[in-house]
Amino acid sequence: MLMLDERSKKILCAIVENYINFPDPVGSRTVAKGHPLGLSPATIRNIMADLEEMGLLTQPHTSAGRVPTDRGYRLYVDSLLLERGSTDIERIQEIYLNLETLRDNIDILLVETSKAISMVSHYLGIAMSPKPKVTTLNKIELFKYKSDKLAAILFTDEGMIKNKILSLDSEITQKDLNRIASYLNSEFSGYTLDEIRLKILKEMSKEKTMCDRLISRAIRICQEALSFPFGDLFVSGLSEVLELPDFADLQKIKELSRAIEEKHTIIKLLDKLADLDGVQIIIGSENSMDEMKKFSVVVSSCKEDGRPVGVVGIIGPTRMNYLKAISIIDNTAKFITRMLGER
Repeated sequence: MLMLDERSKKILCAIVENYINFPDPVGSRTVAKGHPLGLSPATIRNIMADLEEMGLLTQPHTSAGRVPTDRGYRLYVDSLLLERGSTDIERIQEIYLNLETLRDNIDILLVETSKAISMVSHYLGIAMSPKPKVTTLNKIELFKYKSDKLAAILFTDEGMIKNKILSLDSEITQKDLNRIASYLNSEFSGYTLDEIRLKILKEMSKEKTMCDRLISRAIRICQEALSFPFGDLFVSGLSEVLELPDFADLQKIKELSRAIEEKHTIIKLLDKLADLDGVQIIIGSENSMDEMKKFSVVVSSCKEDGRPVGVVGIIGPTRMNYLKAISIIDNTAKFITRMLGER
């Protein structure tokens, strides 16, 4: 990490904060007037030139002031911002207290959490439900639905409830389905979905299992029932983001819309961060995926009994209010973790 003297740090901090609040290039006079640094505009101008040489600032036009680069934002976040306290804690807590009634259904909880994050931050609120590797089956229930259909309902230890309609041999009765569900629950309850899929493959390879018609059907039903899209991504607040001056450019709107539509891009990114502790911040060009290189991401995982059961976060422009974003995500993740621990 680049090492800056105290004066340079203060000037970089002042420029970043000015640019976050007012999206115009920041000049030396603006810094001198708005921040009690005890330095003349000429001295500030020289330091700004040095910061530009280091790649922390850039000058859009010869006569204009400077704006932070992604490296400038990174130094600001790492060296300055994270040393400060949280902001808006009371407002954040007030909003999330309304979510406590949803603790037993984590999918609905995460949907509403993404909306709350967007409402508080005015950026995109995102939330991702647990992946199959950490999603544990509690029980499965099967009900006959019409003559050739059945409804499969999965309950997970994390509080997710998934419903699916499956095709069914017409001669199977509800009594058969009850026996199948009982078998599946005795065999697979307490295992993660990934573990169950491996066990199913092993069972299907055993000839003796396939000789028992009911067990054979049970295995096939379970295999189909597990094809739910676990690891769902919930995104809220596109209209909030599009009102920001950063998205006056039509091209940037298209890029953001594309990233949202191709949810696998964001899911892939969040999946890499899900196992890490604390708030993770990826700024602009630090993103490994081209679709995300013009945006910043602030995320944190939520946990139950020490294992990740979801991810919450914010996506916004690189000109993001990082102090507020970090505070919102840190408090949200801690709130959900604490709430799940009280179930």
